[in-house]
Amino acid sequence: MVLDVSSASSVSDFFQSLKTEAWTPGILVNNAGITRDNLIVRMTEDEWVSVLETNLSSLYRMCRACARTMMKARAGRIINVSSVSAASGNAGQSNYAAAKAGMEGFTRALARELAGRNITVNAVAPGFIDTDMTRALPVERRVGLTRQIPLGRMGEGEDVAAAVTFLASPRAAYVTGQTLHVNGGLLMR
Repeated sequence: MVLDVSSASSVSDFFQSLKTEAWTPGILVNNAGITRDNLIVRMTEDEWVSVLETNLSSLYRMCRACARTMMKARAGRIINVSSVSAASGNAGQSNYAAAKAGMEGFTRALARELAGRNITVNAVAPGFIDTDMTRALPVERRVGLTRQIPLGRMGEGEDVAAAVTFLASPRAAYVTGQTLHVNGGLLMR
């Protein structure tokens, strides 16, 4: 099923479809994300709002729609995909960094809220991953970014998927309110 997480009605329709099919979500991975990079003095209201709606407000919509079902089941996993930018920032990405940092605060607050119902809420913060978005960067920029990464390479989608899979698994039953950084050592805390 396809939905627009920046639209309350699209999210509502999606969950109504699940209900009609008698599907109850036990795992939610919030992975929607866009960039609209621009320096703050040039950033338009639309660039700001579209990034926050897709990258941050969508968490509210999706988690709210799943929470009641998970609470009744007294079980669930919520994993939010953040970014290294939440911790380090990036010039020209104040909208993106703000949304991802907000996501991490949201993750910790919701983890406290839902823990009593055996629902874990965590985030995964990828660094530079070899995706269509990073492939669109000029070669010199990609080489420069790779030089900053102690492991000497960009990550693969499978690296992020492995972290998400762990957090969704029974092995992570005692992990909640955390951000797991998957960045090849780019950000060490």
